[in-house]
Amino acid sequence: MITALTRALSSNALTTIATNTSSQMICETTLKAIGRPGAILIDNKISDDTKKYAAAKEFLYQATCLVVFGLLIVPVFKHGTFKAAKKLLGKTHPEINQFKSSTEYLDYYKIASKKMQNRLATLSKDHSENKFTPELREQLKTQENPDKYDWIKGAIETGSFAGSIIGLAILAPQLSHATIHPTLRFLGFEKPKSKNLDTQA
Repeated sequence: MITALTRALSSNALTTIATNTSSQMICETTLKAIGRPGAILIDNKISDDTKKYAAAKEFLYQATCLVVFGLLIVPVFKHGTFKAAKKLLGKTHPEINQFKSSTEYLDYYKIASKKMQNRLATLSKDHSENKFTPELREQLKTQENPDKYDWIKGAIETGSFAGSIIGLAILAPQLSHATIHPTLRFLGFEKPKSKNLDTQA
């Protein structure tokens, strides 16, 4: 069991998640969407109706955060920062022009980080031959240092980090305020608002 745990903790997948802002935020928000409502539901000190209401409200908030993150942070900030860096720094740092997108760079970084002797075989197994340019495939074959283009990864992670702050700290609360209560009313956890028929003279 200790050996299995050691392998899991030192796996490439876990390393990728630990060094990737988007992966961290998705994992954290997903765990919150499961764990917080679950913790509320097992609390025996509050009534069943209160538990259901609070758990549903918490789940909807975390789900809203995931939607905002998926629609805003990843496509706009993560990919957008890479495109901006490519446009602004492409002439002074031509190495960024080797990569078509942030996804291609992160795929390259992931493969280059694997501690394997035959990286070209790994490339052929996990990706189509046309995934990368011949130059990049040759670099992987000769055990390219994954940190050679660390400034590119830094730009991508900076964009993801900034997007996380803007999306989760500013936009998600505003969006959830506008959507959670109508959803709770639709699900029957809240009573519909009664119309104010004030007829005072």
